[in-house]
Amino acid sequence: MASGAIFASLRRRRSPTLDAFLAPVDLSDVALVQTLVAVAGELVSCFSKRPFFFQSKNSRSLIRKVEVFQLLLEYLSDSGSGACLPPTALLCLKELYLLLYRTKILLDYCAQSSKLWLLLQNHSISGHFHDLNQEISTLLDVFPIKDVRLSKDVREQVELLQKQSRRAKLFIDKKDDALRIRFFSFLDEFEKGQIPGSAELQSFYVDKLQILDASGCRNEIDALEEQIVNHEGDIEPTISVLKGLVAMTRYCRFLLFGFEEDELDLEGGSMKKSKRRLITQEIAETFLTVPKDFCCPISLDLMRDPVIISTGQTYERSSISRWMEEGHTTCPKTGQMLGHNRLVPNRALRNLIVQWCSAHGVPLDPPEVLEAEAFASACPTKAALEANKATAALLIQQLANGSQFGKTIAAREIRFLAKTGRENRAFIAEAGAIPYLRNLLSSHNAVAQENSVTALLNLSIFDKNKSRIMDEEGCLGSIVDVLRFGHTTEARENAAATLFSLSAVHDYKKVIADRTGAVEALAGLLQDGTPRGKKDAVTALFNLSTHTENCVRMIEAGAVTALVGALGNEGVAEEAAGALALIVRQPIGAKAVVTEDEAVVGLIGMMRCGTPRGKENAVAALLELCRGGGAAATERVVKAPALAGLLQTLLFTGTKRARRKAASLARVFQRCENASLHYGGLGVGYALASNSAPTRDTSYAGDVSVPMSISVPVL
Repeated sequence: MASGAIFASLRRRRSPTLDAFLAPVDLSDVALVQTLVAVAGELVSCFSKRPFFFQSKNSRSLIRKVEVFQLLLEYLSDSGSGACLPPTALLCLKELYLLLYRTKILLDYCAQSSKLWLLLQNHSISGHFHDLNQEISTLLDVFPIKDVRLSKDVREQVELLQKQSRRAKLFIDKKDDALRIRFFSFLDEFEKGQIPGSAELQSFYVDKLQILDASGCRNEIDALEEQIVNHEGDIEPTISVLKGLVAMTRYCRFLLFGFEEDELDLEGGSMKKSKRRLITQEIAETFLTVPKDFCCPISLDLMRDPVIISTGQTYERSSISRWMEEGHTTCPKTGQMLGHNRLVPNRALRNLIVQWCSAHGVPLDPPEVLEAEAFASACPTKAALEANKATAALLIQQLANGSQFGKTIAAREIRFLAKTGRENRAFIAEAGAIPYLRNLLSSHNAVAQENSVTALLNLSIFDKNKSRIMDEEGCLGSIVDVLRFGHTTEARENAAATLFSLSAVHDYKKVIADRTGAVEALAGLLQDGTPRGKKDAVTALFNLSTHTENCVRMIEAGAVTALVGALGNEGVAEEAAGALALIVRQPIGAKAVVTEDEAVVGLIGMMRCGTPRGKENAVAALLELCRGGGAAATERVVKAPALAGLLQTLLFTGTKRARRKAASLARVFQRCENASLHYGGLGVGYALASNSAPTRDTSYAGDVSVPMSISVPVL
């Protein structure tokens, strides 16, 4: 389907697409005429009988003009006049070739685009028809009709077309424009908090626009959402208006057509895949390597609200604000003294991050704290919020009283509605969706279960909803049951991701770990799941490992064994090493890790071949293993082959954190009775490290590096 941007390019005489036709410069006169006859004939045959819901008069008028050109071209071809055309006529025919192609693009656009989008673009598209009419008029004025042998009938037809084209004015269908104005009036009513009546909406959508079923309505929504994704800044309406129109149309989809007609296959337990992205920011990030410049140097997470401090370094606003609130007066990255505490938004970097997220399908929620002007632009309009609230009320009512089929559809739509926007997540939970979604977690229908657990995952991203989910009786247990016995792989994975999201609250880490089967299921998913499942599981286990009271539970549940095994999996090794580094801070955890045959070997392997983050976590885990595991653990680490060279490499080429950890580990070895025997070759490096580092490593748990949004307490 052509896009609106094509016509802007056509007006500026740019080639609209890579497969665009070029004017045939190397054809003979006869071949050129024959080619044009074929192109014009194809246009007439394709569009002369095709119905046009909008732009009908403009389309018919343009097709009639093409029919006159077809008559002219067929006469030139049949009579042989095309073999001796004057140069001016040839130039006009080559220009006609391009005009016919652009006519095809415009007619295709009007025939295939969504009704609502054509309605919104009514003035703009009418302008494109007028542009083509003007260019046809110019071409006919230049065409040397008197110098070309034509029959009387053909000449009269061409001259009549010439006169009509000169008189042609911009035509905007009044009925179409009245519908467009009515469409916006509905949006104004939502903006004022007034929900239009169902009779009015049915008259507009069903009677006038002929959107007759749920499938047609859903196609219109998808088309508008596609325009939002591909929106260009100079195209009307704005994104905020489009979002309001999408929300209003989604409300009408359920108000007018109910819940029974859809693409769900309940008997087969499957659902046709939607083009819409279903997962949230935190889950999407686990699949991608975020560019280093887009990550905050403090949290190592993708920045939502990058700001510049006085030293010129950029950080995530929340991270650097917390740093300053703790009393620090230096730049975390450079160590320079801060000249002032003002934070300047880095809008250029923010725009690059937005573009990268859009290109890779990563949803980017608005930051929690923004300047007033930026926040206003990021927030949805009141009309969109009111329409979404009205939709949520219909969906929750269906969850409460609908059929099994209707409940499944309602859960899916809440899943969609909750995937973006704090406001959406807030009012869905406030309206009482969580108890009904909890009930669906135990459904025997795979689609219903998958949609409900994913909806809870998306809702849990909003911090206040975490407590609502945890306080709902039986909800945590049901999520764990889905993790253990879920009908589909995606349901089990999203249950693990939900536990990860909920465990961001420190008080819930212990509650989750103590839930029967939770840690065991996460450990099993880490060992036997899909790549995404392993990622979901390891991030959840990392969060749980930050609570000191969970150590024994994780050992008993086999999480340590699973984490050690994950050290050999490139996709989850960094997080696994980070979790182990936290577990071995406690003596019981260190003893459990050291009994795993592959633990030290796996960590050494990460120091050799891992990413910078992986090396940091590996050396941190080895250091804590020596500190908490006693002499036996230290001896096992010391005897690891090739460790000497790897430590020396980290001391001089590793990141700042890795060097600090390596220096501390070297000092531990120096205090060992046989350190000089095993590591005599490192004396110089250790001496340098000892002179440049404090006598005691004061690193925090925050030095354990993971590429996700994880709150790690200072220990």
